[in-house]
Amino acid sequence: MRYFLTVAREGSITAAANFLHVTQPTLSRHLKDLEEELGKKLFIRSSHSIILTDEGMLLRKRAEEIIDLVDKVEAEFHSMEETVSGDVYIGGGESEAMKLIARVVKDLQVLYPNIRYHLYSGNEEDVSERLDRGLLDFGILIQPADISKYNYINIPAKEVWGVVMRKDSPLAVKDTIQAVDLLNVPLICSQQVLKQSFSKNEVADWFGENFDKLNVVTTYNLAYNPKLRK
Repeated sequence: MRYFLTVAREGSITAAANFLHVTQPTLSRHLKDLEEELGKKLFIRSSHSIILTDEGMLLRKRAEEIIDLVDKVEAEFHSMEETVSGDVYIGGGESEAMKLIARVVKDLQVLYPNIRYHLYSGNEEDVSERLDRGLLDFGILIQPADISKYNYINIPAKEVWGVVMRKDSPLAVKDTIQAVDLLNVPLICSQQVLKQSFSKNEVADWFGENFDKLNVVTTYNLAYNPKLRK
């Protein structure tokens, strides 16, 4: 899997072989064995480069997950040799709750400096998938979310919904924004809000019957990039 990922990343057998410090025939044989074992063609080969097939693209995604999980398991076993050490993987969205996590991490670093923390940013779907695959130890999910299959605690953090707009927008002079104010303007909206519109959703409830009338021109999963759009 590591050989395959290196070839996929480098884009050529020659570059991958040099990076891995193996001969090109050895690397080519491993790739051929992998294709025969899976019964699928993974690469389209040319004289100077290789291109992943659709099957190769799927394997690349799965291989990255497999290698991440293998590295995580190896680190856990190595950490057993010491008192308190190892790697903790935490996933979550752009949430106020992450401030509490940051404070806990800071305090734990003083007590247990051999612990390393890895933060993964993603929406509910991304974080839940990585939790289910064992790639995260903890996930921060914003309600409403399906937490029935997890052991969980409620974090004392409050999220505030708002509207980001240009300073010269007619809505910018308002002290508060009403649902009706957003019906006739193009909106950049969270994917999570739209996906959950059919179930319990505070934003959808706020709009009421007007939710389906919104002019959503762009969706996003994390908020930083949409703020750059003017």
